[in-house]
Amino acid sequence: MADWVLPVLIGVVVLVVGSLALLVPRRRRRALPPAAPPVAEPTTPPTGPAPPSGEEPVETAEPSRAPPAATAPELTTPESVPSRLVRLRSRLARSGALGQALLAVLGRDRLDEAAWEELEETLLQADLGLEPTTALLTELRTRLRVDGTRDPVAIRATLRELLLAQVDPTMDRTLATARREVDGTWLPATVLMVGVNGTGKTTTVGKLARLLVAQDQTVLLGAADTFRAAAADQLATWAQRVGVEVVRSDRDGADPASVAHDAVDRGVADGVDVVIIDTAGRLQNKAGLMDELGKIARVASRRAPITESLLVLDATTGQNGLRQARVFAEVAQLTGIVLTKLDGSAKGGIVVAVQRELGIPVKLVGLGEGPDDLAPFDPESFVDALLG
Repeated sequence: MADWVLPVLIGVVVLVVGSLALLVPRRRRRALPPAAPPVAEPTTPPTGPAPPSGEEPVETAEPSRAPPAATAPELTTPESVPSRLVRLRSRLARSGALGQALLAVLGRDRLDEAAWEELEETLLQADLGLEPTTALLTELRTRLRVDGTRDPVAIRATLRELLLAQVDPTMDRTLATARREVDGTWLPATVLMVGVNGTGKTTTVGKLARLLVAQDQTVLLGAADTFRAAAADQLATWAQRVGVEVVRSDRDGADPASVAHDAVDRGVADGVDVVIIDTAGRLQNKAGLMDELGKIARVASRRAPITESLLVLDATTGQNGLRQARVFAEVAQLTGIVLTKLDGSAKGGIVVAVQRELGIPVKLVGLGEGPDDLAPFDPESFVDALLG
């Protein structure tokens, strides 16, 4: 009997121990908390380290980035003068509304008084002025009556001849920008740029510098507009683009005459060909500011004579531009005019009016906002462009 009892006891013990082993893991699994539902991945990666377990995540700010460093304007090569003239002629010809309006009336089968009044109105609206308009139409009526022609080509040729006479191709339009020797010292040509606010004077200074550099001349700019905070910076930007230097004050409101003198003095020392002095935009009814402009001219000329005093006029201002020109002519001894915004659409007559009023020539014209949209004024090309 003892032989079979021992194996039975051993089997019972093994069965009990095995059952206990199966029961303990099941109880432990029941004691664990239910699993959390799956969480979607964030659409953007966290910007900082993960928070410790059990703590709320903290948003971290995007690391600050320093603004990109300001870069100097790119140095560009100015367009050649012949290329400018071709482009400007083309632009004028595309917008020659004045000539088109005149030729449309003159091409009619019958020129009655109403037609001549229409011609007069067209010329006056183009700012030609009353006296030039009267003179041109009187001569035109006489020529057409004597010739007795209705040929459009002949009429256009007559109109071209009369318009060209009004623009006056005999006026000297050269710029005095050549260095000269005085008592053994080489002096730069000094160009004084004047005009009221809004005519694009500082921009024209930069464009003139590009024009002269395109003609292989060395240029120095003088920032004598010390009242407008951004004027010197604007001029410096133009200078960097064309590779020339600027003389400027280190503070706003400095004496503009002193800046002009320093610019000319620097020009003599550096041996440059041309010094261009930008002045503050003046209102023609501000007597004190106009007197100051006279002071700039006097002080700057102590070191080297002023060879050009150019008035910058907006061609679209019409008769108001003529009033400005009269006042500046009394103060700055003008030698020439720069007409900006001369798009040829309706205001081409201002060329005749301002020259007739002051007896000085239009020397430069601007037709756009581009850096090379400034060129010497050519009367024949201008009239041909107006007539299409």
